[in-house]
This record gives sequence, structure tokens and C-alpha cells, in this order.
Amino acid sequence: MGDYGKKAIEEAVLEPWENPTPERDYTVDISYPEFTCLCPRSGYPDFATIRVSYVPDKFVVELKSLKLYLNAYRNLAISHEAVTNKIFSEIKAIIEPRKLEVVGDFNVRGNLKTVIKVTL
Repeated sequence: MGDYGKKAIEEAVLEPWENPTPERDYTVDISYPEFTCLCPRSGYPDFATIRVSYVPDKFVVELKSLKLYLNAYRNLAISHEAVTNKIFSEIKAIIEPRKLEVVGDFNVRGNLKTVIKVTL
């Protein structure tokens, strides 16, 4: 990977974006099917689809910042439960949505499938 992409991922920060219609309830659904992190026990890669669904208040998540933020997990050794809860907490803190759900739908590994769902 070129230095540009590596640097952008290393410096990734979630950014709030002003909600164009804060007076209305509507749902934003985001799917990130190429999520990876590392198993903290084996060091093997874990693959997942991360789904974020929220009803914004004053802010929405700026999508490029979310993409770079999620890419930053690829070399991090973290459990399914910890990473899903961390993503939830950080999105919640940055945009303070009316409702929020983050689902970590992890691929089968070792004959087990894990789905972690965190909701507000």
C-alpha cells in the first residue's frame, strides 16, 4: 500500500456532519462488508460485516471518516465483543444519535459464527 492510504488510515478520526433535516426522524443504514481485525488469542484475521443503523439528531457520521476509521482496525488484536462495543461507543460519542445499533456479523471460523449486536 502506498504511503497515502496508510497515513490516511493511521490518522482516521470519526467526523460529525451536520444533519440537513434534524426536525425529522429518519434512519441511516450503513453496511461495511470488508471489516477485518485480528483475533487477540491466535493473531489470525477475523472478517466481518459491520452494520450501523441510527436515527440522527444534530449530526450524521461523515462517511469517508467512517470508512477510514473502520479500516484502522485491520491490524488491531481485539475480540468480536470488544470491537463491536468500541465502534458503538465511539459513534455514539461523536454524533449523539436518537437511536443507534451496531452489529458485528463475523464470518464463520473454527465452525462457529458470532453476531454481536449493541443497541441504544
